[in-house]
Amino acid sequence: MSLIKLTIKGISYSQTQTGAYALVLSEIDGERTLPIIIGAFEAQSIAIALEKEIRPPRPLTHDLFKTFADRYLINIKQVIIHKLVDGVFFSSLISEKDGVEEIIDARTSDAIAIAVRFKAPIYTYETILDKAGIYLKAEDELSLDEPELDTDDLMAEIISETSEETKEHKSLKELYKELDAAVANENYELAAKLRDEISKRS
Repeated sequence: MSLIKLTIKGISYSQTQTGAYALVLSEIDGERTLPIIIGAFEAQSIAIALEKEIRPPRPLTHDLFKTFADRYLINIKQVIIHKLVDGVFFSSLISEKDGVEEIIDARTSDAIAIAVRFKAPIYTYETILDKAGIYLKAEDELSLDEPELDTDDLMAEIISETSEETKEHKSLKELYKELDAAVANENYELAAKLRDEISKRS
C-alpha cells in the first residue's frame, strides 16, 4: 500500500468530547482531511512546537524526548498512522540510529507532537483516508461546526500552568517583566496571579 503524506492543518475544539480537541491533518496532494481527537495536553504540546517564538519555562514531556534522542544520536525519520480500529488511530515512529531503523508503537497524538519537533514527515495509508477522511472545500477550511482553536489560547493556558509552578522561584524583577508581558497579551488571569505574588513579597 502506498503512503500518503499529511500536513497539520490546524487544531479545533472538539464538539463530541468535552475537554478534547480535534487535530486536523490534510493530505499534501489532495483535498481530504483527517480529524483526530486528542487530549488537551497533547494539543498544547503540538501548538507549542508549531509556535517558534514561545517556549515554556520548563521542558514538556515531548521536549524531553527530543533532548534525550538528540543526546544519544537517535533521529525520528517519519511517523506513520497505520491502523484505525473503532475510531482509534494507531501510529508508529520510525527511528534511526547508526544506520539501523526501529519501529516504535506510539499514540497518534504523541507521535505527531514528536514529529513536529523532529521536523519529520507524517504519513498514512489510502485505506485509512478512505475510511476516515473528510472532503473539505477550500472556503470551508476548518469549519466543521467547530470553532478553530486560537494557538494563543493554548499558549496562555500552558504558560499560566507552568508559571504557577515556578513563579515562587523567580525574582521580583522577573515577575514584573512577566506581568508586563501578560498585560500586553491581555492574559489578565495570569496577570492577576503575578500581581498577587508580587504583593506577597512587598
